[in-house]
Amino acid sequence: MFGSGKKNELNVLILRDADVILWSLRQALAQADETERPGLEWALDLAEQAAAAHDDDLRARWVRERLAAAGYEGDPQSATAIKALRQEAPGLSLLSAVQLAKAAAEQRPAG
Repeated sequence: MFGSGKKNELNVLILRDADVILWSLRQALAQADETERPGLEWALDLAEQAAAAHDDDLRARWVRERLAAAGYEGDPQSATAIKALRQEAPGLSLLSAVQLAKAAAEQRPAG
C-alpha cells in the first residue's frame, strides 16, 4: 500500500479491483435464475457502493484497521498511534505515518 518516493512526499498507492468484481457479479446476475437474483442484486449493490468510495476514505479505513489490529483506540494523530501504525506497517516512514494518521483523523468512520 505504500512505497518510497521523494523524501518528503507521501507515496501511497490505492489498489482497486472493484471493476473485475463488478463485472463478475453482473455476469452472474445476467445468468442467474429468479431464486439467485435477489442475492446477486444485493451483492452488486454493495460492491458498487464499495467501488464508489473515495481514496481518502480508503486510506482512513486502512489506518483505523491497522490501529485496531494493534489494539489502539485513541486519537489517530497521537504519538502512540503513530508508533502503533508503524509497527503494524513495517517500512512505513514516520512522515507517511503522520500524514496518513492526520488524514484518518479528518475522515469520519462510515457506519
